Parts: sequence; C-alpha cells; structure tokens
Amino acid sequence: MRVRIDLRDAVFGTTKEVEVETAVGCSVCDASGMQPGTKPSTCPDCHGQGQIQRPMRSILGTVVQTQTCPRCTGFGNIIEDPCKECDGQGRVRERRTLKVKIPGGVDRGNRIHLAGEGEAGVAGGPPGDLFIEVDVRPHDVFTRRGNDLHATVTVPMASAALGTTTTIETFDGVEDLDVKPGTQSGEVITLRGKGVAHLRGAGRGDLKVHLKVETPTKLNDKQRELLKMLAEERGDKPGESSTEHKGMFKKFREAWESL
Repeated sequence: MRVRIDLRDAVFGTTKEVEVETAVGCSVCDASGMQPGTKPSTCPDCHGQGQIQRPMRSILGTVVQTQTCPRCTGFGNIIEDPCKECDGQGRVRERRTLKVKIPGGVDRGNRIHLAGEGEAGVAGGPPGDLFIEVDVRPHDVFTRRGNDLHATVTVPMASAALGTTTTIETFDGVEDLDVKPGTQSGEVITLRGKGVAHLRGAGRGDLKVHLKVETPTKLNDKQRELLKMLAEERGDKPGESSTEHKGMFKKFREAWESL
C-alpha cells in the first residue's frame, strides 16, 4: 500500500498510523477452518498424503505422474463441517490500524518492509508481509535533490548591490542569510546540515539557497533620478561598457536610504 508524507517528515522521519484491510486468522475456529468441536477426516483419495500418483503409458513404457490431490487440494484431510464464520477458509477479512515508523531520509518510491503484517495464510498458514511504498508531497518552498534541499530567495536590487542580511524559514527554524555587496542572481548560499537526513548513516544534507536579484519595474520620480545618478556616477551609457568609480556605493547608499 502507499502512504503520502510531507517533506518535513522525509527530512526528520515520523510515525504514521495506516489502516489496512487484510485476511486475518478466524477467531471462531482458531484459523483451523473447522466448526469448533469437530475434527477433519483423512482424504480417501490420497490417504492423507496430499498427493496422488497416476500411471501413464508412453513410448518408453509406463510413467508414474505425481500431482496434488484435487479432492483435498494437498492438505491430506477433508473438513466435513466447515466453520460458518470463515466458510472453512480459516481466515476472514478485517480492517486494522498499524503504526508504521518512517525513517528520516526516505524518498518517493522507497519501500518499508513489515514482516508478518500481510495476509494470513490459508488454514492457519503463516502470514505474508506488508510493503509500504512512500510518496512525498511537493513543498511550496523547498525542492529535494538527493539529500540536499534547494530554495530561492528574492533580494531587491539595491540590497544586492549594497549588501544586506535577510532570513529564511527552514525546517529547523529561522536562519540568517548574509548577502554580500555586489551579489548577482544565481549565487548560492549553503547552510550546512540543514537538508535531509541520510537514510543509511549519520548526518544530514545541506540547504542551498539560490539568490534571485529583483530589478524594480515601477519607479517613482525620485527613485528614477537616483538610478540615473548612479548610472552617471558609474559612467554607464547604452551601448558602452561601464567603469567602476571610487565612492559609488557610498553615494548611492546615502541617496537611497534618504527615501
């Protein structure tokens, strides 16, 4: 069966309650398939062996073929008075709740093996196993690549040019991001050990924050004049390469902070 979890659960691990409908041993007949107080009789066809042998003629002579007894289906005995609760099957359908421990580091498509939690065997046979397939819901902020998490943070153009400190809400709490002066779009800040737990082994992956510099699209008159002043200070002109000037960022910072 499949279980969907949040990305946070995949990062740290969790315990989920799941409902499964499986065959379980019949409590009325104690999984024997017989009405309480009765006993099975020996199959008259195979005499309790569960197999019968039939001679067959061939060009090489007579060949003895062994096959499962069709009357008792290999059990060697016959239930003449089957249990009314399970119709002689020794098992009934039942819905039950299981607590499944999901370890940190699981990813979409991983399977968790629960031995003995599957379908009960026929006539008191041992139960099979249950396999839980994990599916992880997409997250609004973070994407996963291996054991690393990736996120994008938008930084205003002026803050990227002058440098700033911003924050990001991670699965471990709020973390500070130091945006250095002159930061360009696409630069990455790595927060060590803030990613997904390693499924086999200790430690966690990293959180990689991709910075996106936002260029303003709507400017008022004063902001437009400030940007023109910055362009003149830098010597920026359409069609020409720009040059760096000493004190450029200081003047721009003072003008911008006066807004």
